[in-house]
Amino acid sequence: MTILISDPIEQVCVDILKAEGFDVDVKPNLPIADLKAIIDRYDALVIRSGTKVTAEIIAAAKNMKVIGRAGAGVDNVDVEAATRRGIIVMNTPGGNTVSTAEHTMSMLLSLARNIPQANDSLKKGKWDRKSYIGTELLEKTIGIIGLGKIGREVAIRCQSFGMITVGYDPVMSAEVAAKMDVELLSLDELFHRSDFITVHTPLTDETRGVVGEKAITQCKEGVRILNCARGGIVDEAALLRGLESGKVAGAALDVFVTEPPGDNPLLKHPRVIATPHLGASTEEAQEKVAKQIGHQVADALKERGISGAVNAEAVQLAMRKELKPYVALAEKLGSLQAQVMTGQLKKISVACSGAFLTQSMELIAAAVMKGIFSHLMSEPVNLVNALVIAKEMGVVIDEQRESDNEAYAHLITLKYETTKESRRFAGTVFGNSHARIVRIDDYHLEINPDGHLLFYTNIDKPGMLASVGSILAAENINIAGLSLGRDNPGQRALTIINIDSPISSGILKRLEQISGVFEVRVVKL
Repeated sequence: MTILISDPIEQVCVDILKAEGFDVDVKPNLPIADLKAIIDRYDALVIRSGTKVTAEIIAAAKNMKVIGRAGAGVDNVDVEAATRRGIIVMNTPGGNTVSTAEHTMSMLLSLARNIPQANDSLKKGKWDRKSYIGTELLEKTIGIIGLGKIGREVAIRCQSFGMITVGYDPVMSAEVAAKMDVELLSLDELFHRSDFITVHTPLTDETRGVVGEKAITQCKEGVRILNCARGGIVDEAALLRGLESGKVAGAALDVFVTEPPGDNPLLKHPRVIATPHLGASTEEAQEKVAKQIGHQVADALKERGISGAVNAEAVQLAMRKELKPYVALAEKLGSLQAQVMTGQLKKISVACSGAFLTQSMELIAAAVMKGIFSHLMSEPVNLVNALVIAKEMGVVIDEQRESDNEAYAHLITLKYETTKESRRFAGTVFGNSHARIVRIDDYHLEINPDGHLLFYTNIDKPGMLASVGSILAAENINIAGLSLGRDNPGQRALTIINIDSPISSGILKRLEQISGVFEVRVVKL
């Protein structure tokens, strides 16, 4: 069998594959047209972030069995197209963890002691000790937003400096956090108490700007903020205003909304230290992921086992057409939970009714957790590792096999409880592929779980829908579908509207100001 490596990678990967008896062609930086012309010769493709493996490339890869990404993200691979073709896509999600955590610590120490600024001053011939007086880390409180693998490694290192570690993670249990000597807090509490704040989450609609204007006003005077995760989690404009006002004593940034950042005013601020997205850029990390992907690809091709696959279960699902839409539905129910949930997760249960669903409980539960974690975790989550991550985070999933439902042949019900609320979502599939959410809490509805959805509760009286619809129409937002459930006439109703485009925060505020309209939310499924 023959393997193509189409991005620069450490030689150890090539050596491993050749030692396993494979023919290996190393052709980095191929133009797309050239890659498409030769891809049908290969049984496996090894890439880093440079090669874009599009649906067009996959369609031309007639003999492809495995695509291996040396690194964490698979954004540059059309995983859905690969899955339809039965091609396994794998990555090396843990290879960069230590390097990123260590880079965060480097930035933390540099920020506390003004090392880059002092270095620059000394190299200019100045001997200025007064301008660069720093602060100790000992007994300072660091707030860690996101307690996945990287966040946990950062916590361990901060504790070795005698720092008090507090954290926020909506799915980690307080018991698991306590074992790590991290006090689990709400975001508001974390902002109030922290001397340093570091973020380690993915960039999602929920985390975009989480350290923004409101958060900074809640912080201590002289707070220091770090972002070595994803550009956009820290609101750059709000951060700049915080620095200029003196509320923020300093910031350390490895990532930016736009990369390269160009003429970003933050880079000119004297209390900002910055690096060009170097979190995973160490010799050891590059060597580690190259070695890891070499072994993984060899094992898969020789049928010794599959590890690091992001779609192994999905490839099998492609052969089980009757189950596939239910797995997709379960993932969307989890995604819905992640986007509307408030408070710290305490309990979660997944119930199934219907013969073939009750026989696939673990897979359905994995799909639900994938939907939840995809919004909340910085590391990649898939059907293979979702339940493992849940166990690591202390999330106990109650799997329930229920007797047949009178109304629906097959039904998935997701219930959860947080420190602030208890909620229930249920869904089914009509025909062979028409997924619908049929229950939210005590409201019975029929919702197409696709695209942008506007949720709100309202007093059940004439004119409410017209008031909402007029604002949407004025903003040229088209309604694609609508479902309404209510208690008793004249009491409360829940309305869900499928819309063709996202809604800005300004429009949301206008909707919230309608008399009798409450709890306005937008989700993307």
